[in-house]
Amino acid sequence: MRRLRDLAHARAGDKGNDSILVLRPYGVEDFTALASAVTAARVAAHFRVPLEAVTITAVPGLSAITLVVRGALAGGVTRSSRIDPHGKTLSGHLLDLRVPWHVC
Repeated sequence: MRRLRDLAHARAGDKGNDSILVLRPYGVEDFTALASAVTAARVAAHFRVPLEAVTITAVPGLSAITLVVRGALAGGVTRSSRIDPHGKTLSGHLLDLRVPWHVC
């Protein structure tokens, strides 16, 4: 098992109460393996949200993965009392996720 931070970098954005995260491997040759390792079930468990709150879309042309975590921002930017209402720190939290990784 490897932490995503060892394999990829991430960016975070928001739309209302939803967090939108983009994950991109450091090496494009790792995109397929990364896309297989980052599953909705793993992400949901990591963020402690229901499985149906997570949508993952692979974007092969950019060697990137888009993850939407619905309801992750405690009401959204204008309603959240959190210190990080935009959820920018969630990309760092995502990078703590451990995924199976085997070097061939």
